[in-house]
Amino acid sequence: MAPLPMADDPLPRMGDATRAAFLSLLSRDELDRSRWHWSLWARKEQLPPPGDWRVWLILAGRAFGKTRAGAEWVRMIARTNPDARIALIGASLGDARAVMVEGESGLLSVGAPDRAPKFEPSLRRLTWDNGAQATIYGAAEPEALRGPQHSHAWCDELGKWDVSGNRAERCWDNLLLGLRLGEDPRILATTTPRAVPLLRRLLAEEASGDVIVTRGASRANIANLPRKFLKDMENTYGQSALGRQELEGEMLDDLPGALWTRAMFEQARVARVPPMKRVVIGVDPPASAHGDACGIVVCGLGDDGLAYVQADLTVEKASPERWARAVSNASAIWQADRVVAEANQGGAMVGSVLRAANSALPIKLVHARHGKGARAEPVAALYECGRVRHADMFPQLEDELCGLMVGGEYRGPGRSPDRADACVWALTELMLGGASEPRVRLA
Repeated sequence: MAPLPMADDPLPRMGDATRAAFLSLLSRDELDRSRWHWSLWARKEQLPPPGDWRVWLILAGRAFGKTRAGAEWVRMIARTNPDARIALIGASLGDARAVMVEGESGLLSVGAPDRAPKFEPSLRRLTWDNGAQATIYGAAEPEALRGPQHSHAWCDELGKWDVSGNRAERCWDNLLLGLRLGEDPRILATTTPRAVPLLRRLLAEEASGDVIVTRGASRANIANLPRKFLKDMENTYGQSALGRQELEGEMLDDLPGALWTRAMFEQARVARVPPMKRVVIGVDPPASAHGDACGIVVCGLGDDGLAYVQADLTVEKASPERWARAVSNASAIWQADRVVAEANQGGAMVGSVLRAANSALPIKLVHARHGKGARAEPVAALYECGRVRHADMFPQLEDELCGLMVGGEYRGPGRSPDRADACVWALTELMLGGASEPRVRLA
């Protein structure tokens, strides 16, 4: 029988039939040990590419197997290079430890247990028996990489790195300046694509050959995923542009002349929201009883003076009674101070339907005197100024906002930007529709 391949040798890249034939020749003990030989089980795209590259970028959908590929690459470096000094960089120190080190596909979980590295949390350091070391860092603290030297680095979820104050690019630059140990310094970056400057920069370097990009969709890892997970994700995101990003691993391009860009949302996204001083629900009713969707978007004004998009509760093809009930429920759950509903389509009927669902609703009917683009431009300016945050990913809402063009044309999904209109009405009320503030008039 042929000997087992080296655990970290990127060859052989055997097909399924060859692999099955090889495994059938192994004894039970050999078969048990074979599970630690990554090259037997990895898909081709999870193995390091050949060539003289500096950066290997795995740009792929959720659950593609990026983390496992990263951990196995680091394990290969550590086992074959006792002098290796490896930087492990996550979006934060907590992310680096929870995912890259202690996660189900992290460094403490891959490889044979008796060959696992020693982890010293207080020092943020992993040490292998042969002397190789890895240190964890958070991209939110780019100055921590100013000074330390490394021979290799694994950077996880670059698309999630903090872009404020150019932190992500400063972190990357500090890493590159310290990547001067050994004869062949290299970086593996694993991420779901997002339209952030650092990823754009790396993709621009792909043509040079210094950056090798591996692309892939979530379904490539279907053998290791619950079928229900993939089905649910495709049902939720499959019809949206964000689904192409999160599941297909595509880098989404912005439409020329669009009021919103994907980068705006990435910069606006937050994990926590402060207490709200005021909550407004924007409503864009459908033009007919069973027409387009009824846009229902919840926005709040935080005690920090910023607006927060908190929920997209839009209902599709609903009767007037159903969408009015959805607005009423949203008002109760979010304790809304005001429900702002566009009354151009339906006039007084809109108010009547909403009051029939809940006579106590704090309704304000508004009439659009300008086109969608003109209404949306001041709200888009709020995003550009950093005065709006998103408390979650809102794929369909964000797709519609990215389809609103300067001049009023709509080039997004569907016939009408119902969600986007509702969001614009809510944010206008919160940030632009209050009492006039004193202004200084220049002579």
